Amino acid sequence: MTNYLEKLNTQDPKVASAIQAELKRQRVGIELIPSENFVSLAVLEALGSVLTNKYSEGYPGNRYYGGTQNVDAVEQLAIDRVKKLFGAEHANVQPLSGAPANIAVYSALLEPGDTVLGMDLSHGGHLTHGHPITWMAKIFKFIRYKTTPDGLIDYDQVRELAQENKPRLILAGYSAYSRDLDYQRFKEIADEVGAYTMADIAHIAGLIAAGEMNNPVPIFDVVTSTTHKTLRGPRGGLILCKKELAKKINKAVFPGFQGGPHEHNIAAKAVAFGEALQPEFKEYAKQIKKNAKVLCETLAKGGLKIMFGGTENHLILADVTPLGLTGRQAQELLDSVNITLNKNMIPDDPRKPMDPSGIRLGTPALTTRGMKENEMKQIGQTMIELLKQPTSEPVKNSARATVKKLTKQFPLYPELD
Repeated sequence: MTNYLEKLNTQDPKVASAIQAELKRQRVGIELIPSENFVSLAVLEALGSVLTNKYSEGYPGNRYYGGTQNVDAVEQLAIDRVKKLFGAEHANVQPLSGAPANIAVYSALLEPGDTVLGMDLSHGGHLTHGHPITWMAKIFKFIRYKTTPDGLIDYDQVRELAQENKPRLILAGYSAYSRDLDYQRFKEIADEVGAYTMADIAHIAGLIAAGEMNNPVPIFDVVTSTTHKTLRGPRGGLILCKKELAKKINKAVFPGFQGGPHEHNIAAKAVAFGEALQPEFKEYAKQIKKNAKVLCETLAKGGLKIMFGGTENHLILADVTPLGLTGRQAQELLDSVNITLNKNMIPDDPRKPMDPSGIRLGTPALTTRGMKENEMKQIGQTMIELLKQPTSEPVKNSARATVKKLTKQFPLYPELD
């Protein structure tokens, strides 16, 4: 048992055992899920701190509880750092994750029945961008734009939809799209119809913070994000906005949607924001993109059909059906050799969500471990060999050997031993 789990193992060995097993799984696997990453030990320590004991409804300097001077300092530090990181006028760091952040924005800016123009889920959008299955779709009217056959956003179509439907809010952002966005075009369209602009940068926040992708914060009214993907922080969310919307946004988060903030989580966010302000983070973000490009090219050469014509960020969406597999089969096959990614629908997928045509993968976590272009080629080639020969035990054994070699070469959390 590792040292950091000794006390927990004494008190609750079952939980300790599960955590230890998860640490081992992360260490021995190739993690390609684009929404996952490995935080620093400093982030882990802040997340497990005594701040978890403190209740602090309200905001720094204006709480409903006493004894908040220390959590005020931590939360203000997180606010100041993230504002500097993105060039924001106002920041709220209390959202528990990306979906609650998005819902808070809707409640702050919209009235029931208002129209929102967002990206279609199967073309790269997110559930909270208007999928009919969500509760928000029962409250607001969502209109969804799609990508072209070439895999790009047709801004003329977005404009036509906006003029036809007169949305109160135009939403840019995605969870499975591999291109950058023209935020100025979205802003111009929104201004034409008198709509608010909102960007969901959950997946690409780290790349934006490092200057590797376009930044919507100076242009848009509101920007939401998670903190645990390319930003490499704890699981959580944030909202950035213009000063004139600050009161509406704050009120929508608390008391409108959430109660007491999780200050231990906010402390971990503050640590991650501080890390993202360092020069090393910029190099990390650059390497994420380099790695994604090489991995994408390797998979394309191997026969996978790459959606959206390639990648400009950390993410790859690929159709695996040309190799005679479904997305679910590919995910399960790769998981059997400790390569983890997720099945995912492709644009206008004829298959169902739980067994779609595609897979979604990305490079943030492997880049955190120190892997670069040569490793991406090796991983991509290993994946292709396995997907082309799914029943071959020698190929599976070879893939497991490759994974074992790479994960030993680039160890994860050796300090925890």
